[in-house]
Amino acid sequence: MDAKRVASAIIPIIVFLILYAIPAPSGVAFKAWLLFAIFVAVIAGLIFRPLPMSAVVLIGVVASALSGALTIGDALAGFADTTVWLIVSAYLFARAFLKTRLGERIAWMFIKAIGKRTLTLGYALSLTDLVIAPGTPSNTARAGGILFPIIRSIAKAYDSEPGPTAKRIGNFLMFNEYQTTLVTGAMFMTGMAANPLVVSLAKQVLKVEISWAMWFLGAIVPGFVAFFLVPLIVYFLTRPEIKESPEAPKLAEKSLKEMGPLKREEKVLIFVFILALALWILSETVKINATTTALLGVALMLVTGVLSWQDVLGERGAWDALVWFGGLVGMAAGLNKLGFMKWMAESTAKYVSGWAWLTAFIVLTLVYFYAHYFMASMTAHVTAFFPPFAAVMATAGAPPLLVGLMLGYMSNLNAAMTHYGTGPAPIYFGAGYVDIKEWWAYGLLISIIHIAVWFVLGFPYWKFLGLY
Repeated sequence: MDAKRVASAIIPIIVFLILYAIPAPSGVAFKAWLLFAIFVAVIAGLIFRPLPMSAVVLIGVVASALSGALTIGDALAGFADTTVWLIVSAYLFARAFLKTRLGERIAWMFIKAIGKRTLTLGYALSLTDLVIAPGTPSNTARAGGILFPIIRSIAKAYDSEPGPTAKRIGNFLMFNEYQTTLVTGAMFMTGMAANPLVVSLAKQVLKVEISWAMWFLGAIVPGFVAFFLVPLIVYFLTRPEIKESPEAPKLAEKSLKEMGPLKREEKVLIFVFILALALWILSETVKINATTTALLGVALMLVTGVLSWQDVLGERGAWDALVWFGGLVGMAAGLNKLGFMKWMAESTAKYVSGWAWLTAFIVLTLVYFYAHYFMASMTAHVTAFFPPFAAVMATAGAPPLLVGLMLGYMSNLNAAMTHYGTGPAPIYFGAGYVDIKEWWAYGLLISIIHIAVWFVLGFPYWKFLGLY
């Protein structure tokens, strides 16, 4: 084991020992403080990653049970959480998009229809991301697994390679898709893996239920404006040398001919996906839980042969998410049950005493957003920062539902700045089309635009919705 990995393993242990050595504050039971020390050590493990994320969380679950901080039943309770199974089901939807190549077909269809100019080609790829985002919670699978090979093929067709020819078209297409997938991830509760974690933590800390429909409804106005602005902004920033892209529709037509007509499995997947979207949107009306809808979709795909049971067993991302998500939810629920969340909310009151809730909301949202400069994982960011920031904002008087949604949206968009902020970042940066100076400078500018759009348009819209 190299020195770096040893250090990354020691840090979480040191974090735990320091917190364990500190006496529990007044008003906090010993078990609650012990569980908090384990939870913070797990967060440190997620940041420094001595082991894969799920392994770190599983160790935390075991430690919480062995130490007596939680009973084994409470430690494992998170694995029965409905939101956990929603994310597992959504990963299986993503598997179906990849297996049937429906996601690829949608991309080529958009490119064939509107890809004759470089800017509209960027929009064609962005629209593909938007269409499949509700059923693809892994932005790495969406942007990296489905769209990256297509973008690479288009760039190659125009002899745009990393280096001197990157600016021809590849530089724009790569950076545009990366920035777009952050916006589409923010728009849907099932658009990014950590979004359901936000929902679970909002329930624990803020005592609010965020439905799939409410998440989407809150994102419609600022989300769609950001979605249409990003490709335009990236286009003017990167200034691709090629303005017309007639080869792209030709490549799309050739690829579609090779794929042939819609297969039965694709048609079934389209039906199941539309059914799931309709039930998610109408969940409050039809009284069907979002997780029930997602599991129904998986069952239909199994019955019709779109997915085999081997496909389900082979979807490592789903089962990986089950472990880390379930473990974190279980520990967070334990902290809530032991009264730690209530104590934390009450103890933060002094930090915002005298602040208008709107001032606290804006300042803390900005700090939460730009703290992602120090994070390489959206999940780690949400786990570490959502509970304390949400508690402080609510204590200042900010409407809990508004707090949960805003921090949820920002938990996606805050990866705009760096080349390590979320899963697709290393893929797109590693392709070599965008240098680090461009990435950070353009990313900072886009982050400022996101803040402007979601605050300036979001607040009047959310007031109209009655969120505050």
